[in-house]
Amino acid sequence: MDKQQSCTILGANGYIGRHLAYYLSRKGFRVSAYDVQSEPNPNLPAVIHYEQFDICHNYDHINYDVDYLFVFSGITGTKNGFDNYRTFIEVNEIGLLNVLSKVRGMEVKPKIIFPSTRLVYKGVEQPLMEEAEKEGKTIYAVNKLACERYLKMYANCFDIKYTVYRICVPYGNQFDGEFSYGTVGAFLNRAKSGGTITLYGDGSIKRTLTHVMSICQQIADSMIMAESDNNIYNIAGETFSLKEIAERIAYVYGTPVTFIPWNDMDWKIESGSTVFDGKEIESMISVDKQWKFDKWMGEIEK
Repeated sequence: MDKQQSCTILGANGYIGRHLAYYLSRKGFRVSAYDVQSEPNPNLPAVIHYEQFDICHNYDHINYDVDYLFVFSGITGTKNGFDNYRTFIEVNEIGLLNVLSKVRGMEVKPKIIFPSTRLVYKGVEQPLMEEAEKEGKTIYAVNKLACERYLKMYANCFDIKYTVYRICVPYGNQFDGEFSYGTVGAFLNRAKSGGTITLYGDGSIKRTLTHVMSICQQIADSMIMAESDNNIYNIAGETFSLKEIAERIAYVYGTPVTFIPWNDMDWKIESGSTVFDGKEIESMISVDKQWKFDKWMGEIEK
């Protein structure tokens, strides 16, 4: 970078947020970090400025005068969204709209960087390109689809640039033993506690896995390119069946894998296989191949 670029990360204590803060600060960005907790995650670099904020009620003091504004402050979940729909809508949708409303009046606007999810897609067996059919089966998935459209709307009406990154299944950790909410983290936590990893059906459903540091690299390298303005990208990774993921983790910890019938609700909200086609982002940047799932499995502590 010719000059030091700056970014604000909302949700900087979260799993991907804190890794982004770490990665971007090491890349030379000036990072301002915000989250709902009063104190920063202890793994955030000391050089990063941190403040508490609430994206629904206390967001005026955020540093908006930056090159990039990461809105990673949402809440995740599947079935729990049906019981807490107001919170999901307020945090995930109205929260983004609060930020966009602040940015739209600025003379020089930051570019918005937003994380989306595999859950926006209707699952199919072949790799999913960005324009593939959508089918949100949960409140959270519909939140993400709505936010993607809000960003397009505000880009059209107020010239706010954005890039959306759809993330399938993140894994790995640069700092501590906490992992993402989702497939790998759930399997790993069960295995580490000595429990049985259980899979619905025969485990043949497939997912694309991406190490969290590869997610950071793909975002950091592509967001600075004009080609990425007002576009949506699948984060590239490696594809495995749930059975393959479970068996690799079970082998390391010596725990069994069992298969059970689908329960009614989980089957109704299951998207099926979500395998990402990452050609769009790979055509724009060189995706670092050092973060491989099997290599990571060989290095994790038992």
